[in-house]
Amino acid sequence: MGVWRYLRMLGCDQSLADDLTQETLLKVLYQDTFVYQSEAATSAYLRRTAYNFLASYYRKGGKTKTVFTADPLDEVWNRWAGRDVSGDAAIDSLRHCLESLTDRARLALRMRYSEDASRADIADALSITEHGARNLMQRAKQQLRECVQTKLSEEKT
Repeated sequence: MGVWRYLRMLGCDQSLADDLTQETLLKVLYQDTFVYQSEAATSAYLRRTAYNFLASYYRKGGKTKTVFTADPLDEVWNRWAGRDVSGDAAIDSLRHCLESLTDRARLALRMRYSEDASRADIADALSITEHGARNLMQRAKQQLRECVQTKLSEEKT
């Protein structure tokens, strides 16, 4: 699951992430030279392999798409998921923290990130100004960031 989430973070749609995750896991499964060293090393290897499959996919398809370099993304992934190779703890924390937001804040974030609504659309739906919608979303994101960081640090101890 961690490889799939990593590919989604790189910009793959669900179908492509499914395919590339399968290719990545099959490569490891059928590779005679693969040696398990640790969970972190294996996770890094899987991400690097998935990234290479993604780059190859775009190269072969002749499609032009910006693919970020893996190193900064690996750093973000490690900071976000840490030792949780699948990223499940971070996702569970985020789900829990979303529940702590107000209904208006959850609606604004869902409209923005699930429905790709504009700030004007969000403002109309909530009967506030565009500036008010921006502030609401900024505060909600900050609350989520702090809540998730707190929950993840509690799990480490």
